[in-house]
Amino acid sequence: MKIEYQGLNHASVLVSNLQASLDFYQGILGMAIDDSRPDLGFNGAWLQIAEHQIHLLELPNPDPSDNRPEHAGRDRHVAVTVSDIKPLLLILEQEKIKYSKSKSGRAAVFFRDPDGNGLEYVQR
Repeated sequence: MKIEYQGLNHASVLVSNLQASLDFYQGILGMAIDDSRPDLGFNGAWLQIAEHQIHLLELPNPDPSDNRPEHAGRDRHVAVTVSDIKPLLLILEQEKIKYSKSKSGRAAVFFRDPDGNGLEYVQR
């Protein structure tokens, strides 16, 4: 038998402070909250990205938050596709969020959330 893949459903990201993370993901990056998240016994939020989601989990993180590679592309990260990278670059510069461009030459940038989780935005 062969597995028939149909796409990625969601990626989970551990955060230390849900409100600070919502200020970043919802307030700065403009992601919408999916209010259908049930009570799972811990703070969290489901953020909608087209037909996919990022799940923020306010749980202890077993990974170190310091001494991570400066370029988030050389670390664990979540990649998001956008139609145009320019609006994101303006937001990152306005908010003084450090980012680096893709080393492959693609129209993509890497940056980190308040907890040091790596994010990649790729222009389609």
